[in-house]
Amino acid sequence: MPEIWLNYGMTDVVLDIKAENLDQRIELDGSVLDDLQFSEKLDSIDFGKSVTLVVLNYTLAIQKTLSLIFDKCTQKGVARPKIFADKQIMNLVRANLPSESQVMVFEGIENVDSSLVFLGEMEFDGLFGFDTIATKLLRRFGKEQMLSAYEKRSTNLPNSGKETQSMEIANNFVNSFEITSIEIAAHNKGIADIAIGHPSTTNSISQTMAKFTKSVEKHRTLLISTGKDASNVTLGKSLNSLWNCYNSIRDEGLAILIGECRGGIGSEAIRQYVEGRISIERLQKPAKYVDGMEDLLYLSEIQKKIQIGIISVLPEFYIKKLNMVLFDGVKESLDYILKHQGARQKVSIVTDGARILLGPN
Repeated sequence: MPEIWLNYGMTDVVLDIKAENLDQRIELDGSVLDDLQFSEKLDSIDFGKSVTLVVLNYTLAIQKTLSLIFDKCTQKGVARPKIFADKQIMNLVRANLPSESQVMVFEGIENVDSSLVFLGEMEFDGLFGFDTIATKLLRRFGKEQMLSAYEKRSTNLPNSGKETQSMEIANNFVNSFEITSIEIAAHNKGIADIAIGHPSTTNSISQTMAKFTKSVEKHRTLLISTGKDASNVTLGKSLNSLWNCYNSIRDEGLAILIGECRGGIGSEAIRQYVEGRISIERLQKPAKYVDGMEDLLYLSEIQKKIQIGIISVLPEFYIKKLNMVLFDGVKESLDYILKHQGARQKVSIVTDGARILLGPN
């Protein structure tokens, strides 16, 4: 019996599946930078000057980057940079740094200056194509411009991994700030690329991420792990892995997300929908943008063709309202598949759904 470990929040869970029920384990075979290449690319930043790092998301790649930056500062005998991070990830950032390191709450960009260096790992995004430092800043601080970005969508389905007009809005937004960014592209094998410069230009490594693709035959059933905790801390984050993979599922097929979602819904639009304060019809031409509006739109469109389940700690009330099936664990989801699709049904597994794009052959 094959034993497959899949990420679920801060831990991994095991999927015990009979060999005759395992169709395909879908993983990315991508190249990575070695430690010397990665270190040399970071040398373009002068840490001898006053530098303040702002950590926008926390992953193993971000952790490695911070550790390397601190090592460089120690070797050169210069002060380590101050660090700001969102409250939700402060403890994670602090836990893997020297005990004397200060990590403060990042609250805004009203008083930005050229000493700020934003650090983030790129992912795929249904609206912008790619989730970059520019899009992260726009989503958080450019609510009015987000409506324009939403209106520029070409379809009501995700455009993950594609060039979009919405990205122009994000780049224009950050152009008004004199800041630097360290943008990282990574997958479960390691760091694939890094770009340093203004956030309107570092998204050039999206060309590297666009290669995180795999063509597969369409499957009847797909079990999707996001691959890392940062990508399933909320439902809003977990859904990105579905946007990356839904094109590889047959009509009337089944996709099951493995997403702990200990941080809750993570989408104001989905919350309002569950509470009956927003309708699907309103998503077509809204008067204002509500955070996560595109995810609710994509979910409603994709559910016209496939069924969606999720393994999560979210209350069943929310999941039922979203027309999804809730499972308590991986075993229960596998039992459901075999019960509804037959004891001989083969299941395909995606182990790093947040950082792979699937498409039909």
